[in-house]
Amino acid sequence: MSTDGRARVIVRDGPWGIAFLLAYIGAAIYFVSVSDGSFWGVILGLLQAIVWPVYVVYHVLVLIGA
Repeated sequence: MSTDGRARVIVRDGPWGIAFLLAYIGAAIYFVSVSDGSFWGVILGLLQAIVWPVYVVYHVLVLIGA
């Protein structure tokens, strides 16, 4: 059996991608809804939606006293 040197790579990250997309959309809705409604407030809300897991990790570490 001869091979041509190419390998087949199958990436199955679809379910995680949709989960992260839904998490981003939910966070964006939350952060934009609590903003003051100005243009920069909405932009800041969208940026916060990108990094919201950092907030969660920080508050969990503060809660456990690490």
